Amino acid sequence: MGFSIQQFAHIYSQRMGIRAEVLLKTLWGDFYLNAKAKKIMKGAQAKGKKPLFVQLVLDNIWSLYDAVVTRRDKEKVEKMVTSLGVKLMARDSRHSDPKVLLSAICSQWLPVSQAVLSMVCEKLPSPLDMAAERVEKLMSVGARRFDSLPKETQELKQAFLQCSSEENAPVIVFVSKMFAVDTKALPQNKQRPLTQEEIAQRRELARQRHADRLAANQQAENQDGHTHLGSMSQETQSVGDNTAQMESLAVKEPKLEEDEGTKETFVAFARVYSGVVKRGQRMFVLGPKFDPTQALSMLSEGCSASDALPAVPHLSCCSMESLYLLMGRELEGLEEVPSGNILGIGGLEECVLKSATLSTSPACPPFTPLNFEAAAIVRVAIEPKHPSEMPKLVHGMRLLNQADPCAEVLIQETGEHVLVTAGEVHLQRCLDDLRDRFAKIEISASKPIIPFRETVVRPPKVDMVNEEVGKQQKVAIIHQVKEEVSQGRLSDTLHVDSSGLVTLTTPNRLATVAVRAIPLPQDVTRLLEDSSELIRTLEQLNMSLREGRRIDVSPRTLEAITELKSQLESLLQGRKWRNTVERIWAFGPRRYGPNILLNSVEGYHRPSVWQCLVKGERSGEAPVVRDFDNSIVSGFQLATLSGPMCEEPLMGVCFSVEQWDIQSSSEPQHQDSVEEDSASHEASGDGTSTAEGTSETSAQAEGITAGPSQAKRRTEAGSVDCYGPVSGQLIAAMKDACRHAFQAQPQRLMAAMYTCEIMATAEVLGRVYGVLGKREGRVLHEEMKEGTDMFIIKAILPVAESFGFADEIRKRTSGLASPQLVFSHWEVISSDPYWVPTTEEEYLHFGEKADSANQALKYMNAVRRRKGLYVEEKIVEHAEKQRTLSKNK
Repeated sequence: MGFSIQQFAHIYSQRMGIRAEVLLKTLWGDFYLNAKAKKIMKGAQAKGKKPLFVQLVLDNIWSLYDAVVTRRDKEKVEKMVTSLGVKLMARDSRHSDPKVLLSAICSQWLPVSQAVLSMVCEKLPSPLDMAAERVEKLMSVGARRFDSLPKETQELKQAFLQCSSEENAPVIVFVSKMFAVDTKALPQNKQRPLTQEEIAQRRELARQRHADRLAANQQAENQDGHTHLGSMSQETQSVGDNTAQMESLAVKEPKLEEDEGTKETFVAFARVYSGVVKRGQRMFVLGPKFDPTQALSMLSEGCSASDALPAVPHLSCCSMESLYLLMGRELEGLEEVPSGNILGIGGLEECVLKSATLSTSPACPPFTPLNFEAAAIVRVAIEPKHPSEMPKLVHGMRLLNQADPCAEVLIQETGEHVLVTAGEVHLQRCLDDLRDRFAKIEISASKPIIPFRETVVRPPKVDMVNEEVGKQQKVAIIHQVKEEVSQGRLSDTLHVDSSGLVTLTTPNRLATVAVRAIPLPQDVTRLLEDSSELIRTLEQLNMSLREGRRIDVSPRTLEAITELKSQLESLLQGRKWRNTVERIWAFGPRRYGPNILLNSVEGYHRPSVWQCLVKGERSGEAPVVRDFDNSIVSGFQLATLSGPMCEEPLMGVCFSVEQWDIQSSSEPQHQDSVEEDSASHEASGDGTSTAEGTSETSAQAEGITAGPSQAKRRTEAGSVDCYGPVSGQLIAAMKDACRHAFQAQPQRLMAAMYTCEIMATAEVLGRVYGVLGKREGRVLHEEMKEGTDMFIIKAILPVAESFGFADEIRKRTSGLASPQLVFSHWEVISSDPYWVPTTEEEYLHFGEKADSANQALKYMNAVRRRKGLYVEEKIVEHAEKQRTLSKNK
């Protein structure tokens, strides 16, 4: 049941003689009907009158509900049905459940489909109302400005705005997703009902075939000379039955290829932005990395998708084999579709993976793919039960990846086939589809793999029993790090001071790096995580500038980068964060993650990551990139990709490089500091860095003066041997220094969290809280839904504890509570995974071996055990034989 104000305004305008326009304005608001004056007056609340909506709409609906469900008054129901003009079926009237009768009446009186359709037609904007800014946003490729696009591409803006269906208008179509349908559901594969003429022809053909067969049998018997009258009479009697059987077979003859009906095919869900799409038309398929500037330079003017074209990156051609009108579950074939409409396109499964842009013009830029709210976070490894069916599994996972826009299919370095989904329910649905529809084989899936993150926090002020702690915890942590170093590494190459600064020297004694780990504020971490796509764009711009390529960046992208920089400056306040934003060296992992590498090397002024915001180049002092700069960044990327706790990515950590020295291979004992480098440069009159490396020797010392040609070569990052021994050892040293600096701070795990919204009645609130508390959940707030006895509870729940949560909460509440889980954020687990009781109070509270479960330790050991890492645990503590209380007799 569903209705709108327009429906009741139309009804009462005929009955009451009031104009529908007046009722539309007064049915919803503080208005009431004055029965004496027969006028609609204002001020119903002040005068204690029933509002017009209650009087004309709600009272009628409640009276129908009262007569059908509460009182079950058959006579009154019959009168209401007659007055409403509703026709009921006999089975609905005789049904024991009154809600079935109520649903039958309301579905005819106020059908929800009519209300939804009218609201869609009224509220959804017309394709002609598209704003010019939105068009430019759709057409801007990556970070490029719209006015920097080719002239042919800019001219397509008018095609978007006009949404023209003329013959000469360019065709532009966007495919938002691919969905799988049964081949039998396609219109061309449906069995067409036979006409009367075709049925008569098939019957005549069946009779003729049967008569020919009888004549052949009779002729064979006459030639033998043995005529069996009894059998002939019996066969003659069965002629009618055989004829009817042949007729039925003839009618069923078109139903061929039963096996083909079980095959899955893909239909593209698309919208036409310009032109008219026709069946059989050839069009260009534009990939997400397609560049119209490059394509126009390689293709001839006026070319089409039907011509023989040269190989253009990220450009292919396809044919519109079938066009469908999407009618719910049904598909209807079409010959052409004008602009502004939504349609289904068949035959694109080989050209389109999940989304794509189709056009008859190679100047059209690709659209940005859609972003989905559900984040893929739960993953499982899948393998077939029979190894010989691995090709079928690979094919089925490829189809599943194409059919589900929220699912991801990966192949890890270990060769495992991994399926990444949004949650438990989504995972189960994907596994069922893979098993029953796409692969059609028996599969086995691993336990769900839940991701975690590793981070560092500020030293806590209280311990596990809320006792105040001083500097003893820092000393204990540093002592623990030194013990680990002495067990596994040479301690003379590593030094950890009391402040957490880690100084590490490479094994060949040519490079020294000093790194400190600092926890980032939560707001900064959240900002970096939300801005990952923008940071990736920023890194691409910086790479283009380093390679000498200029890109015309769109003002929108520059504004977003400027806003990101200003937000970071406002969030990173205080003495220790002074000038931090300008000294950012890189982001990680993968160059766009929520960790920061900070350049705190005194005297080293490298190009800023925000250099794309600077208009023009500064004259005079141009920042110079030192040799092996990329080695430092690569070591940082490796360190943030897998942390020391359980090889999970880092999050919310700032690594500050405070010292970086490189010595000459001929003088390994002499370490040139950055100040000496700059001083020698000034003395020699050369302002550039002078380190140089070759494949045979390692690297020349920075600070040794050189000729102008050498200095010119050394200004480039690629002038040294980036694959030499110094570079490799520097990457490893930077990685180890970051890991030890991480371990020199209080370490914590970060768990992925779901936002959980639960609707429950007051009777089962206690059970809901019990299930949430058992699974480490935390209630944020609860509120009562107005007009009902239902409570809406909002809580957060770790993803690792969410499996089986929905089933358990339904069982505990007898189905009166239903949860809804959506991935929300990452949250630090407060407990220290390395904590052990040390003081007397902690021994009394937790026991000698800390018998109470350490949630962070449990998660960390589970991840380490899954990855094959060392887990410190005791399986058997006391193996003595159990003694009985009574003596043996």
